[in-house]
Amino acid sequence: MRATRLPRLHVITDTRVLDAAPVGPLHDPIIATEAALAAGARLVQIRPEDHYTDRAAFDLAAAIAALCDQYGAACLVNDRVHIAQAVGADGVHLGADDLPIDAARRILPPASIIGGTARDPESARAARRAGATYLGVGPVWGTTTKTGLPQPIGLEGLAAVCEAVDLPVIAIGGITAERAALCRAAGAHGVAVVGAIAAAADPRQATVELLEAVGESPTAGREDDSRNTRTAGDSRSERVRAVGAGHTEETPDTGLLRGVGRA
Repeated sequence: MRATRLPRLHVITDTRVLDAAPVGPLHDPIIATEAALAAGARLVQIRPEDHYTDRAAFDLAAAIAALCDQYGAACLVNDRVHIAQAVGADGVHLGADDLPIDAARRILPPASIIGGTARDPESARAARRAGATYLGVGPVWGTTTKTGLPQPIGLEGLAAVCEAVDLPVIAIGGITAERAALCRAAGAHGVAVVGAIAAAADPRQATVELLEAVGESPTAGREDDSRNTRTAGDSRSERVRAVGAGHTEETPDTGLLRGVGRA
């Protein structure tokens, strides 16, 4: 099975700007997402607020999935598996209170990317056994983006999870460009950010700095090249089919994912 690289920067949408009482100087999620994609981001995770109706979540996800398709980026939906299915996303990211990873693996297409949430070696191994493609680990630092989170695990906790599993680890929680480099040094494959882009004065420049911090190259003018050369055969399913169903493993030093099947 052909190997494919999981992007090191995961851009998560912040939909609080659409609320009646926005929190902070946030950009519209579609505008912020397109700025990040134009800068070279290769993966977007759509995270509607919990109170969003399915219709509102679908409308947002459909718009952002279309942008990801235009820019050749992977598109994931947080929590809502049925919304991911409805918009043809590349996969989902699931937390402890969401549909179990193994259940999502049974109903999603075989090549789907499924991210699991972990904060210690035990939960990381459980997610690995359930069929996670990668792990979102944190919060590494405190964050105001999401309420009700547990205490930060710090770089030491992040490193412990990285050493425990052979899956790509994506650090989340209080991530900045400077901290992203520290997470990489601790063993993380990459980082996921919300406010670092959504609340930045210049979301595109913030994305450039984050990409450089995790060792990925920003792409100047990618919107011109990508949006004008997309073909029907170059769909999201084509881009991620090699991630494969079930367990994956990260090859040393490359961040490549190889599907190794399910028992």
